[in-house]
Amino acid sequence: MCAKELTVINPWDESVSVTLPMITNEEADRVVARARAAFEGWRWSSPAERRALCEGFVREFEALKEQTAADITRQTGKPLSQSLGEVNGTLDRARHMIAIAEETLAEEYLPEKPCFVRYIRHEPLGVVLDIAAWNYPLLIAVNVVVPAVLAGNAVVIKHSSKTPLCAKAFVEAFRRAGAPDGLVQDVVADHAVTDHLIRHPDVAFVSFTGSVRGGHEVVQSAAGRFIGTGLELGGKDPAYVCADAPFDFSVENTMDGAFYNAGQSCCAVERIYVERPIYDRFVEAFVEKTRAYRLGDPMDAATSIGPLAAKGQPAFLAGQVADAVARGGRLVVDPASFDTPKQGWFYAPAVVADAPQDSALMAEESFGPVIGILPVSGDEEAVRLMNDSPYGLTASIWTSDPARAARVGARVETGTFFMNRCDFLDPALPWTGVKDTGRGATLSRYGLLQLTQLKSMHLRVELPK
Repeated sequence: MCAKELTVINPWDESVSVTLPMITNEEADRVVARARAAFEGWRWSSPAERRALCEGFVREFEALKEQTAADITRQTGKPLSQSLGEVNGTLDRARHMIAIAEETLAEEYLPEKPCFVRYIRHEPLGVVLDIAAWNYPLLIAVNVVVPAVLAGNAVVIKHSSKTPLCAKAFVEAFRRAGAPDGLVQDVVADHAVTDHLIRHPDVAFVSFTGSVRGGHEVVQSAAGRFIGTGLELGGKDPAYVCADAPFDFSVENTMDGAFYNAGQSCCAVERIYVERPIYDRFVEAFVEKTRAYRLGDPMDAATSIGPLAAKGQPAFLAGQVADAVARGGRLVVDPASFDTPKQGWFYAPAVVADAPQDSALMAEESFGPVIGILPVSGDEEAVRLMNDSPYGLTASIWTSDPARAARVGARVETGTFFMNRCDFLDPALPWTGVKDTGRGATLSRYGLLQLTQLKSMHLRVELPK
């Protein structure tokens, strides 16, 4: 019987980017066995050894930069300049996690108590399975892979079927850096084999980035075992532009937050609320700037929006826009007005002003270059509408008043709240979400600690007299 194969199609010209064999359950078992064997040695490695290996990974990954970026573009349609930027961001995150690992994972000693020594150890879990998404294939994976290794774990990367070469880039860089055999591996697997991996008794933690439905499936697969799961799922991130906002800066950055990577970001701005005194002016400026985007070959430096990664996504986005217009919204930027290439899986930017709150465009995750804008009377209405969502990954306010931002931010149900910024991860802060966006955290000290097990050391060092 022939092995199953995964074929990845280039969204620009529909050529075959790569074809790879998919593993069986038996092969998956062997991968986990190698990972477990590697873990048994690596768990006793010193902080210095872990740091040295991950620093070596950074050097080797940077050496693979040009090839890795080109692979991203061929697999997803992301403009090459943005793919190169993703490699740089991956290196920055890795360096930060390396810098904080030893202090974060150090034993924590409690205050002195007569006759006792008490401290807390942060011990590695074992084999970590990282199921990574395609839209930021490096940035999503590095959030787990490098911290897991720094914490003393072994890692198996199961990347999206759209971006399998990105997992292989991590494995190759760690191999070149001298990682023990089996410490960082990748698998190309279908849904059934992935389910088998989640249920494997030697997999100790599962990290998943993807859809809400996928998150439910991961939790159900892991439900029979007492293991941890980290989930980053959907988003419908709001931006609130206040009348006192730095105007031009707010227009430019909310637009970039909505359309960067063709809007295919978990933390993209997907709905904008604007205070009424500046609403008309904001919409006019937003429309003017949106018209400057250029669609085309993602390998062309002049291209600012490439094709979408999923062939069926343009029709889905068109349906969201049509629903918003049918409910009373105004299509102020029509996708048909752009010079869209005849080939490729494209959807040009669409902007709907007065987009009703109950429209699909304002309520359902879009994952594309579409945006709805709605006027609000002030903070109270803005907070109510921002919280009117099953998701909560990020939210932003655009204002010149930090105190106002803090007041609003305290009331918005979200994992990250920004002032005058959006669509960005600071590796010193935990990346986390609320509601249907998921649970757990990556990055920061909390992302490292999530990949460890607490052990309380309670030592009577002197017997009572």
